[in-house]
Amino acid sequence: MTNEITGKTKLLGVIGHPVEHSLSPVMHNAAIAQLELDYIYLPFPIEPQNLEVAIAGFAAVGVVGFSVTIPHKQAIIPLLSEITPLAQTIGAVNTVSRQNHKWVGTNTDVEGFIAPLQTTYKQDWSQKVAVILGNGGAARAVVAGCTQLGFAQIHVVGRNMQRLQEFRNSWSNSSLADKFQVHQWEELPKLIPQANLLVNTTPIGMYPKVDESPLSVEEIVNLPMGAIAYDLIYIPKPTQFLQQAEKQGVIVIDGLEMLVQQGVAALKIWLQQEIVPVEVIRRALQNHLGLGK
Repeated sequence: MTNEITGKTKLLGVIGHPVEHSLSPVMHNAAIAQLELDYIYLPFPIEPQNLEVAIAGFAAVGVVGFSVTIPHKQAIIPLLSEITPLAQTIGAVNTVSRQNHKWVGTNTDVEGFIAPLQTTYKQDWSQKVAVILGNGGAARAVVAGCTQLGFAQIHVVGRNMQRLQEFRNSWSNSSLADKFQVHQWEELPKLIPQANLLVNTTPIGMYPKVDESPLSVEEIVNLPMGAIAYDLIYIPKPTQFLQQAEKQGVIVIDGLEMLVQQGVAALKIWLQQEIVPVEVIRRALQNHLGLGK
């Protein structure tokens, strides 16, 4: 059932450019309907040069909170009154809420990423090794998440040495600077046999290039028994990378759960309540993506 939208309906949304492919409205509106709350979650396409005036406009019309996606996750930081230490560390904001007439930014990607590793696949990570493929924005959330879980070693692997150096240097004034090491792609053969958690943060294998994988079959063969392969991509399900990993008999996790859990964390902030219908959100996304379970 959809509530009638009135002058009392509270506004939530997502800002990005482009934003028409965002799955956030699907999951948040499903949760809002289930909770029978008078809220609506809308997509707002906002071009980079209009970001500042858009945020001011949101304040003026009483927007309660919004999600932030590409290309605004970094650019929005100077426009906020406050950002959480975690968002500061990662250097990116994906969730903004209105508190005491101020915009407060945080990052729920870390919570989304670690959720399955804290619940379904919970173990003592303090003796374990994480290997992260890629060194973009998503890799930052994964490094922070692996640190939070207490991994003994965290290795970030990239193809471009200059980008890798920039990635390492960008953490220099953060407490996480000495928590991870960076490596060039050529070093992967010696890292994979040690990897208890192998995470793909690159877009390789994402629809429409569904036949690609960041690793060759020969490389994946060397994953140790009991390892977890985690792909942040959720279309296709499973990706080539996860199909190969599954053939090795390792545990596989795809990006859909991260998407669900970062959304759940955001909703809790906006609605100021702990009870959020996770299953409804998961099902709405699966139905929307044609992944019926």
